[in-house]
Amino acid sequence: MKLNYRIVIFGLALVFGIAFSMPSLLQTKDGKKITLGLDLQGGLHMLLGVKTQEATKSRIKSIAASIKHYTDRNDILIDGLTFDATSVKFEVLDSDDIKSVEKYLSKIEGVKVVNNNSVITLTLTPKEIKKTKAQAVSQAIETIRNRLDQFGLSEPVVARQGKNDILVELAGIKSEAEGQRARELISRPAKLELMAVDEDRNARVYNMSESDAAAYGDVILEDVKNPKIKYLVNEIPILDGGMLTGANVGFDQNNRPVIDFKLNAEGADIFGDFTGKNVGKRLAVVLDGKVYSAPNINERIGGGSGQISGNYTVLEAKDLAIALRSGALLAPIYMMEQRSIGPSLGADSIRESMIALIGGFVLVIAFMMIYYRMAGVIANIALIANLFLLLAVMSLFGATLTLPGMAGIVLTVGMAVDANVIITERIRELIYEGKSMHKAIEDGYSNAMTAILDANITTLIASVVLYVYGTGAIKGFAITMSIGILASMLTAILGTHGIYQLIESKMSKSKNYRFWFGIKG
Repeated sequence: MKLNYRIVIFGLALVFGIAFSMPSLLQTKDGKKITLGLDLQGGLHMLLGVKTQEATKSRIKSIAASIKHYTDRNDILIDGLTFDATSVKFEVLDSDDIKSVEKYLSKIEGVKVVNNNSVITLTLTPKEIKKTKAQAVSQAIETIRNRLDQFGLSEPVVARQGKNDILVELAGIKSEAEGQRARELISRPAKLELMAVDEDRNARVYNMSESDAAAYGDVILEDVKNPKIKYLVNEIPILDGGMLTGANVGFDQNNRPVIDFKLNAEGADIFGDFTGKNVGKRLAVVLDGKVYSAPNINERIGGGSGQISGNYTVLEAKDLAIALRSGALLAPIYMMEQRSIGPSLGADSIRESMIALIGGFVLVIAFMMIYYRMAGVIANIALIANLFLLLAVMSLFGATLTLPGMAGIVLTVGMAVDANVIITERIRELIYEGKSMHKAIEDGYSNAMTAILDANITTLIASVVLYVYGTGAIKGFAITMSIGILASMLTAILGTHGIYQLIESKMSKSKNYRFWFGIKG
């Protein structure tokens, strides 16, 4: 027996593989484990669309709100502040204020400013409209991902599909109630706005139409608790949820759940200025187009904090706080496609995949042992080590195992022994030529190396390309293939060579070529 560095590295790799794959194989409570994908444990698959045209309207509305705050704070008189889908229009009543207003407007990016006899029009540029729509999709992906992370789901898949669509896969959703809760959390706009109640006309709100309200720059909103109660509020909000820095569940004096929110410095200043100038009036707290409360302003409110009260449970309040903390969606989303995969279907997939894996594994091992005898046994040891290493690396990185990933493992089993088939055939050829056992083994590995490296490197490149450009299922296949290829380079080449070197003296003495390589001596 001759100890060598190859067998030491192989032994350490085998111990590493066994140690870190055990939590996944035995499903222990401790240790990092492989996460099963949607197709293996069941869950929810959704394809969402984004109404990107609404994002430009939100952008314009935000610009209008900032103009209103700037002119109010600097005592600049304006009239007829209105907006549509892509532009804002207003008139500066004092010509002396034109320069300061234009200076402020020049700081707003992506708009074209036209001054026509003190009537100023801001229009979004085509480039800004395109940018705003693209940002709406990117922001929706990030917001949905943040919400699902706080929801407590492991490894949710949230990815862009096409230009404006979003693919969402939630593994582990076991009941319809959980699925409904996740759908509501994903699709909720969570758009918080603080809006001034039009006290001069609010008494006539029940006799007004939407067009009547729009003529005054107002909108009619319903109360969240009682839709029969309506409020007439200014269409341009005082501030919105973009200035929110925190939202948490709290309880009021009656022990009912409420949402306590906190504003950033800019939002706190706007909030303080407005409440200071509007004592005695009402401020509506509006969420997703519904009025949650409209308290009277008794004094200036500093500190930038507020409260949202409503008729909801603790769980609903928790989900609302998650949505607010994650940020409002710039544009509404809608369901394009939805399907549920039950846990039983996932269990069937696992069972059938395991049958395929074990069946392929047993057949490969049996063939190698029958055809190559002891060389086949050595190749099988490397194959087992390869599987342990593959599972260990996936467990350490918390990788998600999907059905295509299982297919990748089955394919890896065949590829892992392929290198040893090439090496063993080279050794057998050299023995037939009359080379010594030592020379045949060393030259066999040397001669086979180029072919093995070429095959593995090209397959690895293909796997990387699949991972970069593929979707969730394809990525799972690419991951298992890539890890399996790298592991086989260590086990099938370095490991088996080390084993041969370890037992080489015993092989040379026996000269039983049929026993060692399945050929006649």
